[in-house]
Amino acid sequence: MLLWIGALVVGCALGMLGVNWINASATAVATIYSRLFQLLALPTIALVVTLTLAQLGGAQDTGRIFRRALTYTLLTTFVAALVGLTLFLIIAPGNLPAGLASQGGHHVPQGMASASYADHLLSVVPDNLLRPFSEGNVLSVLLLSAAVGVGLARLPQSAGRQTLLDGLRGLQDLTFLLIRGLIWTLPLGIVAFAAQLSAQVSAGVVVESLGKYTAVILGSNLIQFFLVLPLFLLARGLNPLKTLSAMAPAVLMALFTKSSAATLPVTLQSAEQRLRVNPRVARFVLPICTTINMNGCATFIFVTSVFVLQNNGMQFTPAMFALWVLLSVVSAIGNAGVPMGCYFLTLSLVSGMGADVSIMGIILPIYTIIDMVETAENVWSDSCVCAMTNKDLSFPSEHLKD
Repeated sequence: MLLWIGALVVGCALGMLGVNWINASATAVATIYSRLFQLLALPTIALVVTLTLAQLGGAQDTGRIFRRALTYTLLTTFVAALVGLTLFLIIAPGNLPAGLASQGGHHVPQGMASASYADHLLSVVPDNLLRPFSEGNVLSVLLLSAAVGVGLARLPQSAGRQTLLDGLRGLQDLTFLLIRGLIWTLPLGIVAFAAQLSAQVSAGVVVESLGKYTAVILGSNLIQFFLVLPLFLLARGLNPLKTLSAMAPAVLMALFTKSSAATLPVTLQSAEQRLRVNPRVARFVLPICTTINMNGCATFIFVTSVFVLQNNGMQFTPAMFALWVLLSVVSAIGNAGVPMGCYFLTLSLVSGMGADVSIMGIILPIYTIIDMVETAENVWSDSCVCAMTNKDLSFPSEHLKD
């Protein structure tokens, strides 16, 4: 951890120098590391989910683990949306000037303004085995892996079934070996990520913030991270400081990659080796939480949707606020753990309401910072759900004992 923190400090210092070749080098190295983690993320999800369900599909623990994880996911995501609602009502972001709002129209990604949430849901169902991997569709990979895992669990014992399982275990061992090697070199990546971010901040990316709106988003995420989730842990008899210390590598990695899916290899390693979560729990809960446990996304979807619709003249009643809290929770669960996933999902939702999405173009420049914070919160929430599930089912978890 000291090495990682040192790399973070060095990277920030390099980025603030404003030297073009340093910034270009940092961007190149950061891109390489992001791609390598994304390369390993989907095979990790597919192999871990498939093998876990194949081994536990017929066991009684499988249903218990899933029910606990889903319950904690729904609870934490619902509270995250409520925190966003509370801060929105307290800070009360006003409407933007009409001229300023219209200026953001050309920043909205082409084709996204006409996309619908139905299209997003339909894209989850794959039409061949390779497309989910080639397109990086995390939900489709999870769906396929779950189907194959359950199928393997129900196959009768045979030499062919055992050969297939042995082959998948060998691939998983190889994937974990590559992950450990990548993590060993990660301080270099942290230097690059930190330098890249520092250069962006120095160039004025954050200066274009929307004030109160940004305060609501970031404030909600920080409250959920440092107050709400620790209270969940305390309620289950877990030490939040010890849990966060054990999962710090994953949370820090999420901060820079802006992808909970790409961070999954580090999250798994931290949970099993540092947090001492039972592998049966970690390898079942974390891949699922990576795709459905989106605390930060629920906050972003609620606050941003209400902010955009408010700027389009919509008046919100308590009943409408409650409806959008529910919609934000459901939408966040259907989101994928990829960079900017929440942004595009929110864009689809508000465009489906017939709203002018030009304001989304104004939000886009500051979304880099928002995405970093909410992804770190998502991974921290995944870690908490995993730890609480492990504790509830009385699996060994020596690191969490006081």
